[in-house]
Amino acid sequence: MPIETLQAFLAERQWLQPNEKIDRLSKAGEGNMNVVLKVHTDQRSFVLKQSREYVQKYQDISAPIERIAVEHAFYSALKHQDLQKHLPKILGFDKDAYLLYMEDLGDCKDMTYLYHQRNIDQRQLNTLVEVLHKIHSSKAPKDFPENMEMRQLNHQHIFVLPFMEDNGFSLDTVQQGLQGLAAPYKSNPELKSVISELGKKYLSQGDTLLHGDYYPGSWMSKNEEIFVLDPEFGFLGFPEFDLGVMAAHLIIATHDATFVESLSKTYPGKHDKPLVAQIASVEIMRRLIGLAQLPLERSIEEKESLLALAEKLILSK
Repeated sequence: MPIETLQAFLAERQWLQPNEKIDRLSKAGEGNMNVVLKVHTDQRSFVLKQSREYVQKYQDISAPIERIAVEHAFYSALKHQDLQKHLPKILGFDKDAYLLYMEDLGDCKDMTYLYHQRNIDQRQLNTLVEVLHKIHSSKAPKDFPENMEMRQLNHQHIFVLPFMEDNGFSLDTVQQGLQGLAAPYKSNPELKSVISELGKKYLSQGDTLLHGDYYPGSWMSKNEEIFVLDPEFGFLGFPEFDLGVMAAHLIIATHDATFVESLSKTYPGKHDKPLVAQIASVEIMRRLIGLAQLPLERSIEEKESLLALAEKLILSK
């Protein structure tokens, strides 16, 4: 879109100050799902985020355009003062244009660097657990979106496609030998039965507000500050889902299986630890043998070890 057109569009919505002029546009981060722009004016910078009817990074994958309204509803539900400092300020929302207008958090980086770093600072970990508990403790309105289309998309990528023997995706294009490594997990009926039941639970309605994608790609760090973004997979579900996803990524990053135990001890809310372990297991496996790959440099032997750990966790309940 030409800058002049965007200038008029924003002015019409009173999203610009009087006489404020757009100087330039830049890309805001490495988003997968949406178009995210940083707008630089002669007075400040801010971020515009728009959903489309497809995944921005993989445009042949369709995705519900209403997901941006879920993101807006999520931020609107989180009124807790202590939580506000970990979230971007929402400055405006145009539901007809599927557009969110939000503050620019400045020079942040997403925390996918943890996969390379292979450890996490204890203060950062404590903050992330505290933020998650406050999200889960927030009272979402009764009419919070079910977000079923996004959940069905996620359900396919978490609980179904990674465990299909032929899903049309050759894992050897990711790393030679990965297809063979994945084969026993794709053909284990006991494992697939447990995963199928977890998938049904994921699609059922719960009473806890979830972020829905609580992993390092949704966590941002800036000096000592931590921010949580991208809640477009949010819904009312069970807290063990967010906790399990978080535990999975900490295990993938560090190869330390004790994160299920330590998160369970640190997280102050009510939860079922074996269920956290099972969700963590599915997330570990789907991130290693599914389509949604991580920026992860690990040997086949390391991946083999993680997959064996995940299988042990999920079948030991």
